[in-house]
Amino acid sequence: MKIGANSPCPCKSGKKYKNCCQRYHKGMFPKDALTLMQSRYSAYAAGDAKYIIKTTHPNNCDYSSDKSKWLKEIKAFCHLNIFENLEIVEYINCAPNEAYVTFIATISGNKHIEKSRFLKVDGQWLYESGEFLDEV
Repeated sequence: MKIGANSPCPCKSGKKYKNCCQRYHKGMFPKDALTLMQSRYSAYAAGDAKYIIKTTHPNNCDYSSDKSKWLKEIKAFCHLNIFENLEIVEYINCAPNEAYVTFIATISGNKHIEKSRFLKVDGQWLYESGEFLDEV
């Protein structure tokens, strides 16, 4: 889905997309894992599969060396779903290069609760793994 620069940012920050997650999608690095998590959610909502790939740690179970196939899979997922809401439940910055974000994402009417692990590699935060939770 195309998101206009003046549209509300999908991450629910209350800011316009151009003043929030769009700058990360265009190349700026998020300052912390929480910002990365929010920008990844917005990337899914915008169908920006390249950003999702760029910000995924190689240890992640979805990581693929076949970038073309992976890109198509992410785009299909984005196209088939509506990203309705994001709620941050908890942010834990437990080490200089490790952090956790627990969130509730409402996607196509379904609530997904996840505790995500992020690692900082060469000055850039990356999504390393996630654990789905039944409740928070």
